[in-house]
Amino acid sequence: MSSIASDHRAALAELFSEHGALASHVSGFRPRDGQREMAEAVAAAIDECGTLIAEAGTGTGKTFAYLVPALLWGGKVIVSTGTKTLQDQLFRKDIPMVRAALQAPVTVALLKGRANYVCHEHLKRTQESGRLTSRQDAVHLRSVVRFAQSTGSGDRSELDEVPEQAPIWNLVTSTRDNCLGTECAHFRECFVMKARRAAQEADVVVVNHHLFFADLVLRDEGITDLLPAANTVVFDEAHQLPETATLFFGEQVSTAQLMELARDVLAEGHAHARDALTWVDAVVPLEKAARDLRLSLGTDVQRLNVTQVPPSAPFHAALADVRRVLATLAAVLERQAERAESLEQCWRRATQLSERLARWQTDGPDGQGAVDEPPTIRWLEAFTHTLQLHRTPLSVADVFNREREGTPRAWIFTSATLAVKNDFEHFTTQLGLSTADARSWPSPFDYATQGLLYLPEGLPDPLSSHYTAAVVEAAWSLIRAAGGRTFVLCTTLRAVRTAGELLRQRLDAEGLDFPLLQQGEGSRSQLLERFRRAGNAVLVGSQSFWEGIDVRGRALSLVVIDKLPFAPPDDPVLAARLEALARRGGNPFMDYQLPTAVISLKQGAGRLIRDETDRGVLMICDPRLVTKPYGRRIWQSLPPFRRTRDAEVATAFFDAPAADLTVAGEALPHPS
Repeated sequence: MSSIASDHRAALAELFSEHGALASHVSGFRPRDGQREMAEAVAAAIDECGTLIAEAGTGTGKTFAYLVPALLWGGKVIVSTGTKTLQDQLFRKDIPMVRAALQAPVTVALLKGRANYVCHEHLKRTQESGRLTSRQDAVHLRSVVRFAQSTGSGDRSELDEVPEQAPIWNLVTSTRDNCLGTECAHFRECFVMKARRAAQEADVVVVNHHLFFADLVLRDEGITDLLPAANTVVFDEAHQLPETATLFFGEQVSTAQLMELARDVLAEGHAHARDALTWVDAVVPLEKAARDLRLSLGTDVQRLNVTQVPPSAPFHAALADVRRVLATLAAVLERQAERAESLEQCWRRATQLSERLARWQTDGPDGQGAVDEPPTIRWLEAFTHTLQLHRTPLSVADVFNREREGTPRAWIFTSATLAVKNDFEHFTTQLGLSTADARSWPSPFDYATQGLLYLPEGLPDPLSSHYTAAVVEAAWSLIRAAGGRTFVLCTTLRAVRTAGELLRQRLDAEGLDFPLLQQGEGSRSQLLERFRRAGNAVLVGSQSFWEGIDVRGRALSLVVIDKLPFAPPDDPVLAARLEALARRGGNPFMDYQLPTAVISLKQGAGRLIRDETDRGVLMICDPRLVTKPYGRRIWQSLPPFRRTRDAEVATAFFDAPAADLTVAGEALPHPS
């Protein structure tokens, strides 16, 4: 370690000590060796412009561990988080707290994608057009108008009275496709441009993974302007990066984009070239072709590899019709483009959609597109009303590495779940980080006394039709003993619905007043707030509740996981990746499916113990955890709870006084 890094080590030892600046300014701060050691590793990576992969168990305090060296020595810093909620928490709470404790003279900016900011131009158009379809939309529009007049940021997350999923947001925000840019009459006061200017000038910029990767591909949202000047890039919740990178390094076209284009062409044509032609006649064929393309695959919601669609299927003719109609509309728009910037923009959109459809349709049978492109898979995703056509790279490692090349800077990847039994290969292989320094710091929590891992006996095969009913039956005595205070985490939405119905019947039959909250009955944030407020609720949810959830205290004392979270084997992208891995001589299950499931399971298990005073039971129902040879590798990757297969031992855990945690169970040492 360099002499400068040694100075940093001494400074960090003081800052993270019992009487240091953090202890003096942060309520409840306690020194943790793992936190200080991680901060030293981050500082060393910053010194050397190196790459660090840092797995920090729950309670380590990884946020402070990277923020302290980043704010002191990181230069221009970009921090990317997994969600907009975590992004807001960093910007509004964590960074101000650390900055105040360090008395660090750094400026901080928050940057989100353009759809998160009110657009003056689209707000004006919506007020004038009268296109609202409900009374509620009108109420929400009035709220947005008042907000736009008083806000400094235009960030829709600050307007609590309009729900995040309210339809009005689509009408008062812009997209990359329909933003007028410098031609907009409101460009000078544009909230998006204000946010970008602030990000350019700030020392620390907080973004999210979706924005980071969207801009690397689209060169649009400001990240590519920020990266050249950045000295340090930190990815928090880095376990999400492979999936996010795959999403954005690929390409998609949807029938929704085609319908939106038709809608905008009609509006702009009437506004700027009403005398040129009958615009309704120009756009109706595209709307019809888009609807016919969706219906060509039937009405089922499904995901298909293009090879699963027979050459004689109606889909291919419908796709050809979309391309023909879109080309006709693009030609019309090209002739009218000079009459208005917005019409020229519609022409560019039509041309870009045509090019994407052409690339999608003309990839080779092996998924190989252009010579310099990585192999891709073409697949389709049919929803109730829309269809998406995807081109997804089989690997993002090479393309991600290319983006990291160039200006030397530090790259920090951190999460509580990056390794499988201290092995980082699965994560590093996906992102091309095989030469990076990878380190792990275990949680400081006393899992052996704070929690119990319960594996019930007698459950049927997870593929059996009555499996979810058996899970509810096995969990019921624990839910009752816990006094509610339970998360039931399922691997499918169907299981959520079935478990929710069965639990509701149980609660009604026994007259228990545990509030039952089920995914789909409100937004995630609304359900969590109700769960915390109730104090004795039972929440049933699927994948979105497996991570990013922090419920501390007695309100959550039992986490029930129905199955090991293996990805669906019929997922077209997964199937193509597994096939490619097998061709290279790898083991698709052990090298890919199992590590992915373990990391996801660690996230779900991590919901239970969030604080030194928390205690509870983690119930994993899947019998494969003990019947399959790979089961040992899975539970050795979990926190070192005591474990039991005895239902009476598990229920007794809730009755044991907090000061007497000597319940029966086999001690599970943390794997070395």
